[in-house]
Amino acid sequence: MSMKHQLTKNQFCLAGKGYEATPAKSSSINKICYTDPDFLAVEKQEVFEKTWQFVCHKEKLAEVGSYVTAEIQGQSIFVTRADDGELKAFYNVCKHRAHELLSGEGKTKLITCPYHAWVYKLDGSLFQVRRSEYIENFEQSKICLTGIKLETFCHFVFVNLDPEAESLASQSGNLAKEIEQYAPDIENLTFAKRLTYRIDANWKAVVDNFLECYHCPVAHTDFCSLIDMDTYKVKTQGIYSSHMAKAKVTDNSAYSIEGASVTDHAVWFLWPNMTLMRYPGRGNFMVWRFYPVSETQTHEVFDFFFESDEPNDSEQEAIQFIDDVLQPEDIALVESVQRGMRTPAFEQGRFMVDPEGSGMSEHALHHFHGLILDAYKKAVEN
Repeated sequence: MSMKHQLTKNQFCLAGKGYEATPAKSSSINKICYTDPDFLAVEKQEVFEKTWQFVCHKEKLAEVGSYVTAEIQGQSIFVTRADDGELKAFYNVCKHRAHELLSGEGKTKLITCPYHAWVYKLDGSLFQVRRSEYIENFEQSKICLTGIKLETFCHFVFVNLDPEAESLASQSGNLAKEIEQYAPDIENLTFAKRLTYRIDANWKAVVDNFLECYHCPVAHTDFCSLIDMDTYKVKTQGIYSSHMAKAKVTDNSAYSIEGASVTDHAVWFLWPNMTLMRYPGRGNFMVWRFYPVSETQTHEVFDFFFESDEPNDSEQEAIQFIDDVLQPEDIALVESVQRGMRTPAFEQGRFMVDPEGSGMSEHALHHFHGLILDAYKKAVEN
């Protein structure tokens, strides 16, 4: 798919030097993983090109002919509902001269290339080619769009660029059961709002920050008024971690949850770059993704799903809290971390963990670093 990238054994050894299987004995991965472009090149190859990536809620693809385009690791793709009712995913490229076929989202009966008007059916087969009668050895029936692995997981659509990838359901263990338990209305929620950010920090620094709340009492005083930190528990399992707490009904300076039907703060990190969230309030779900732009910059996308496509006053207040307060606080933190990574004064740190697995513990961060090192190891061995 892309040019093969490998790490040297010296690079791999330095990246994981001091990392131990036991979090309380372990150091974090080395700062070169956040500053050296060689590591990002390997991450794109061994992580992003081989993992399940979010596209949309299945509601956007409910009708035959509906389609959604997306960029997955620099590759233009689209997902559509074919005539037989099945969802299909393809690289968004014409087999004639490589022009992109579709843009944005919408509905169509046939897929017509805007360059030379080659026409494809929704199942990817080539339907019509202008002036093909004048060329020799043209076997139209053998030409079709290149498919991509697709899976509907918890009513969301995911794709994977790796044709050999195991299903997300099989990789993620109990995650689907947990999400359905905390968000039983997820099928009926609808897209309502998207926030995007450009952050001057490595994508792993952004994930690191999300995976621990050790910093919350220091940096997020309003957020800590929203949840009961004494109930905050973090568990790791396979390719995900769960972050659960009860909401505080009183003395909340974040946003109002008076009369809320959802009183749990239920959040999951899904390897490698996604968080799935259920915040206190009305029925809701959020999908938050972190995409590397360079070794020192991240593009962040935050989608909100509510009971209606127009947020009510309380939901608008919650969105404003995230956009005006919580995100600026976190962005300032991770950008400061990235600047610190550039200095000779820091190489790697220790994980602050506790045996109770509380929200103040950094064992989920340790779990993430282990998954990163596993990917680096494959790049050395291959």
